Amino acid sequence: MTLRVAFQMDPMEGVEINADTTFALAEVAMARGMTLYEYGPEHLAYNEGRVQAHARPVTIRREIGNHVSFEDRRLIDLEDDVDVIWMRQDPPFDMAYITAAHILERLKGKTLVVNDPEWVRSCPEKILPLDYPELMPETLITRHKPAIDAFRAKHGNIILKPLFGNGGAGVFLVKENDSNYSSLMEMFLESSREPVIAQAFLKDVSKGDKRIIIIDGVAVGAINRVPQKGETRSNMHVGGTAVPTELTESDLRICDAIGPMLKARGQILVGIDVIGDKMTEINITSPTGVQELKRFSGIDAAALSWDAIEAKLFS
Repeated sequence: MTLRVAFQMDPMEGVEINADTTFALAEVAMARGMTLYEYGPEHLAYNEGRVQAHARPVTIRREIGNHVSFEDRRLIDLEDDVDVIWMRQDPPFDMAYITAAHILERLKGKTLVVNDPEWVRSCPEKILPLDYPELMPETLITRHKPAIDAFRAKHGNIILKPLFGNGGAGVFLVKENDSNYSSLMEMFLESSREPVIAQAFLKDVSKGDKRIIIIDGVAVGAINRVPQKGETRSNMHVGGTAVPTELTESDLRICDAIGPMLKARGQILVGIDVIGDKMTEINITSPTGVQELKRFSGIDAAALSWDAIEAKLFS
């Protein structure tokens, strides 16, 4: 059976083909003879009991500047016209993102949506780790400034970041005597109604922030993202450098603890962030790092993701 696959994503023409995980997933799908569509969440609709999308049939190739071709956009029924939907648009994890997940959830039992949107919307990436406090750095989530003041007084250097941010945006190291602290708190609390997340600063971040790729509940490999000199953020979006690394006993202990939960919740492709021996995030929206992992180790997490999907569909 030839699978028909729809990617709900940011526009394919804008991706970096040597880094983008969605491109790698689409590349494997094409190599396996699958039919591909692409559409954005703004093209998704619930219409009188049907879930539809105005999608573009797409052909991709690994050619810089010529990596994608489209046919004219057409209305497709996401129950009848496709077998698999990849929900791969980047955050922010806002009400638009949550609404798209609610709509795709209507397809449960009809079309396989990866990752399972019910749990994507219910498991924000900085909140899901709270189920495993023993694996996390000391963490506070609140809008109550006196509570943040007390947390800072206890831990000295802390990290402050938006609860639903991504890509390292808005992440600050606040040192014990930082005169910018009050201004930062004003900025956080006045710009949003959301709580702030504060975490004890992990000195091991200077050695890198490890991205571990988990496929259907099983760790398959990792890369390390090393921050630039003078920077605490290691995200590749803000200049972090990806380097090879290996899974340690501590990494595997973390993955063994969370793997069964991820598998049970239909999270096929997951990326967790680990600094030292502490897990900071569980990324289930549109995790990255797949292409870097393949370059460094030969491990093809995109192919392994499709293996897991095909096993679900055809077992």
